[in-house]
Amino acid sequence: MKKIIYVALILFVLSFFLYNENNPLIPQDSIRFRIIANSNSNIDQSTKLQIKQDLEKEFFPLLENAKNLDESRKIIMENEDIIKNTLNSYNIPYRINYGPNYFPEKNYKGLTYDEGEYESLVISLGEAKGNNWWCVMYPPLCLLESNADDYDDVEYKFYLQEILDKWRS
Repeated sequence: MKKIIYVALILFVLSFFLYNENNPLIPQDSIRFRIIANSNSNIDQSTKLQIKQDLEKEFFPLLENAKNLDESRKIIMENEDIIKNTLNSYNIPYRINYGPNYFPEKNYKGLTYDEGEYESLVISLGEAKGNNWWCVMYPPLCLLESNADDYDDVEYKFYLQEILDKWRS
């Protein structure tokens, strides 16, 4: 009986610390990636997505086996030429900024990500006045989504959260 009470007490305490409707998927120690289109015209949005697909093939696999944040940073900095070569093939002006960059508030898959300055690699195409695409390079959540057939079907779950939700039902 004591074991049941202890387990219930531990689960009850954990539920207060872990349960949050806006539980963020992105850990504090992460590197975001963002491509901002020149404009919202069909051609500029299409170009942004094509660049994303090219980088998924050429650049993202390098990050696949990164063991930690520092290793990911090193890979990004040592392979900027891959990004530049990809962008140069489109013959459009661009800017690459790696470091702290502003991200607006984002609602995605029912989660709200706060606006703020985040360590990130940002590619700004042309005037960078269009919609953007973003993901997380470390941990390699971009890779999870790039390997999925349909990005909208990717669902992130927290195992412990599922257990707590079932226990509360």
